[in-house]
Amino acid sequence: MFYILASEKEFERAVTDLDAAVRHHGFGVLYTHDVAATLRGKGIDFPEQCRIFEVCQPAHAAKVMAADMRLNMALPCRISVYTEKGGTRIGMVLPTAMLEALSGDPVLEGVAREVEAQTMKMIDEAAGASGAAV
Repeated sequence: MFYILASEKEFERAVTDLDAAVRHHGFGVLYTHDVAATLRGKGIDFPEQCRIFEVCQPAHAAKVMAADMRLNMALPCRISVYTEKGGTRIGMVLPTAMLEALSGDPVLEGVAREVEAQTMKMIDEAAGASGAAV
């Protein structure tokens, strides 16, 4: 259901490298949510870091919505960089698993596999050679 790699990179370096990897693979970063900063800004003592990247490749998004407009609620794809127990992690919910739960359309299965392969490469690149599955 998840694809998560541990990285030896510092959090900020992993964030920078993920941004570069997303763009390198022809996706756009629509928005980056700094969840940890938002929580701290609301007075919540939150010791970890967490940035969620909303990423999109317009042609893939158009195919998904053309097949089933309700799936706009599952877009864009999200990739997170976060810390946990002193380590940096980069991960996502697998697009194929999400689609399986939301639709049985075989056309969309191919799109999900393609997006999943591309986003996994982005995570691999951002995590670096030391990246290990969690």
